[in-house]
Amino acid sequence: MHKIDMDLVEMTMDVMKYTIDRISSTKHKIGKPKKAEELKALVGETVTKKGIGGEYAFDLWKKHLAKANVPIDHPRHLAFVPAAPTRASIMFDLVTSASSIHGAYWMEGAGGIFCENEAMRWMVSLTGLPEGAFGVFTSGGTAANLSAIVTAREHWRENEAFKGEKGLIITSIGAHSSIKAMAKVADVDILLVDTEDVMHGKALQDTIDNLTTHQRRRLFAIVATGGTTNAGIIDDLEGIATICEEENLWFHIDAAYGGGALMADSVRHLFKGIERADSITIDPHKWMFSPYDCGAVIYKDPELAKRAHAQEGSYLDIFKDEGAHGFNPSDYQIQLTRRVRGLPLWFSLATHGTDRYKEAVERGIELAQIAGRLIEENPNVELVREPSLSCVLYRRIGWEPEDYTHWTYENHKKGFALVTPTKWKTGNTFETVSRFCFVNPDTTEEDIKLILDSMV
Repeated sequence: MHKIDMDLVEMTMDVMKYTIDRISSTKHKIGKPKKAEELKALVGETVTKKGIGGEYAFDLWKKHLAKANVPIDHPRHLAFVPAAPTRASIMFDLVTSASSIHGAYWMEGAGGIFCENEAMRWMVSLTGLPEGAFGVFTSGGTAANLSAIVTAREHWRENEAFKGEKGLIITSIGAHSSIKAMAKVADVDILLVDTEDVMHGKALQDTIDNLTTHQRRRLFAIVATGGTTNAGIIDDLEGIATICEEENLWFHIDAAYGGGALMADSVRHLFKGIERADSITIDPHKWMFSPYDCGAVIYKDPELAKRAHAQEGSYLDIFKDEGAHGFNPSDYQIQLTRRVRGLPLWFSLATHGTDRYKEAVERGIELAQIAGRLIEENPNVELVREPSLSCVLYRRIGWEPEDYTHWTYENHKKGFALVTPTKWKTGNTFETVSRFCFVNPDTTEEDIKLILDSMV
């Protein structure tokens, strides 16, 4: 398996040709999933005692399996938070894999970690955090949020009075699902402020004031959102920061999606207060045009993260002795084994410069405004709320929830677009509505118009 022969050389050429075709393509199909039984019938047994051969396996991929995926960079993929990795970042993802770098410790991955840190310094500069703040790349927002909250909890428990207490955090119902998932893993309780819109300082303070004495004793962190996944809403970061400082609480901001908008002059003022956070999550694989998977967590005081996460073991001593000549990413988040997933971002930034990144993010915001205008001009649809960042919530007048679902599947089946429904809280009820999220600067006004016109 590890020998170099003609078959390997030919296989490498085939893979490179496929990659070149994919990267240079300006039009590709949106793709749709098939049931596992259907795929099995198409490709048969692929893992066998003798192997089926690389060429045959690759043909199965190209003919059947690749088509059962939805490419996240399709210009009419406007569901969830899509992605649009630059071609430079995709190319360097190949280099990252081919280089076989273990990105946990400087001793093994100095060159790769250096590049990651160059990209990280730029990201930290966007937040306005004080000197000394720094971060590390993670697998995504869930791992970043978990790393931040574990850091906060361990810092809280440095006070002997809280050693035996189960921690409590507060966030809003508009926070990302990963906050609830992360709380389960960290074994902390979570209390939700009942708003899917902006979580204001007053609502948070009212929630804190209504805690029982024991709940207040257990409260150690507040999680605000810098751009909700559902609607692009930014919480009252300034007001929440003040409360956290007065109440001696850790202030974490989940800006996994919205953090990219820190580059945009048009909306940067909406993030006022982010520079007062103790930790921030940003996902470069969302609005910073990096391939999956690439999240990041940034700390105002990285030493607190190091105290919480650095692993000990006789087999690791060398990395902290002779090998301790630089930054060790594994000391600052939950993973020990890690790839240098920040490398593609670094290469893309180095290739294009940060001005091009700013232009691409501003385009996503502009597309949301264009969509808002088109919705107002279309008699069949109406805005649920004003567009925020690059998210747009709108309803098809007269539709029931099943109509949205049917429309989504029909458009997807045709290979036309992927736009999915969501729910929005109005009063005490949750209404099914439709949602755009613009990340890809290749999406056009015509794309938006065609999608809206399909809601007949």
